[in-house]
Amino acid sequence: MFIQTEATPNPATLKFLPGRVVLPESTFEARDAEAAARSPLAAALFAVPGVSGVYFGHDFISVTKAEDGSKWPQVKPAVLGAIMEHFQSGAPVMGAGAADHAEAEEEFYDAADHDTVVTIKDLLETRVRPAVAGDGGDITFRGYKEGVVYLEMKGACSGCPSSTATLRHGVQNLFRHFLPEIREVQAI
Repeated sequence: MFIQTEATPNPATLKFLPGRVVLPESTFEARDAEAAARSPLAAALFAVPGVSGVYFGHDFISVTKAEDGSKWPQVKPAVLGAIMEHFQSGAPVMGAGAADHAEAEEEFYDAADHDTVVTIKDLLETRVRPAVAGDGGDITFRGYKEGVVYLEMKGACSGCPSSTATLRHGVQNLFRHFLPEIREVQAI
C-alpha cells in the first residue's frame, strides 16, 4: 500500500491519500480522543503522540499535529504506519453504530430566507467544498441571519492561518456576486 502525503495551507495539518475511499458518503472530524473513539482509525491516529485532530473526507485523511512542539518529521512516520496498519487489517473506518451517534449540526435561518439558503448551499456544494477538499478541509453551512452567512471550518481549514482570507476574499465575494443581500461571511 502506498500512501501519498500533501501539504495543506495549514502548516499544522497534512493530507494523507491512501489511494482508496475513506468515507464514501459523509465526513468525520475528531478534535479529541473522546470524539475519535467513534472510529477505529481515528482512535489509532490519536494514539500517535503529537496528533491533535483528524478529519476524514471521501478519499483523504487530514491529520493535525499538536502545538506542543511536535514536529512532522517525528509524527508523520507514525501516522503513515497507523493508516497503513488500519487499512491492511480490513477493519471499518467507522465503528458500529457511529452513524447513530453522529451529532446533528443544527442549522439556523428564518423561513423567509429559504430561497437564499438554498442558493448558499448550492454554491457551497458546487464551488467551495470541492476546492477546499483539495486542501484537506471542508466548509459546511451552519446558518444565515440578517445578511450574515455562518460557516463551520473543518479539517485543514480549522485553525488555518489563511482561512480568514479564504472566507473574506473567496467565499464572501462568491456569495455576494450571486446574492447581493449577503453582507458578510463568518466562521463559527
